[in-house]
Amino acid sequence: MSTYKIYGLILSAGLSGRMGKFKPLLNYKGKTFIQNIVLKLSSVCDKVIVVTGYKAGLIETNVNQLTYNTPVEFVHNENYEKGMFTSLQAGLIKAAGSDWIIYHFVDQPGLPESFYAELVKQIDDKHNWIQPEMNKRRGHPVLIDKSLFDLITGSPAESNLRDVSNNPLVKKKFYRCSYKEIFQDVDTDGDYTALIKNAHPDE
Repeated sequence: MSTYKIYGLILSAGLSGRMGKFKPLLNYKGKTFIQNIVLKLSSVCDKVIVVTGYKAGLIETNVNQLTYNTPVEFVHNENYEKGMFTSLQAGLIKAAGSDWIIYHFVDQPGLPESFYAELVKQIDDKHNWIQPEMNKRRGHPVLIDKSLFDLITGSPAESNLRDVSNNPLVKKKFYRCSYKEIFQDVDTDGDYTALIKNAHPDE
């Protein structure tokens, strides 16, 4: 475990509108998306925060069905329909006691535990934003240092993380990895079918 206090922050508040199915509860290898992610984050995090909005009760019930290695807390974002950035802001307020957060989308259930172990090893005192990349293409999840929390929570709700990342206060480090799962983005039924088809059996 890292000497830094690391929290996982999962955004699971959206409507899954394009998907037509509720993404957090879709099945992946015998568990739901949200269960997969919480379990893996718990291997490297001191706490996992799940930001909910739409169908919050279903998500909480589902997550609480399993036993995790670290505490799991839920934050309900009442403004979730205003966009993903408001969920990040709500989660960061709850994560005030951490040194770093792993900012994670709910539609990336396929990253193996080894990825998270390698990601947190990238932490240093020279950077406050650590992002995985493969073949010069940047992916997710992103490690964000507490020095950027106020910048994010103080930005307008209409902002996005790309805008924030261009602020001169952000000192970026790119972690070159070989995990294609950093590009997972399950927005349609076709995306989900491909995810299941291409799942590695030993992941």
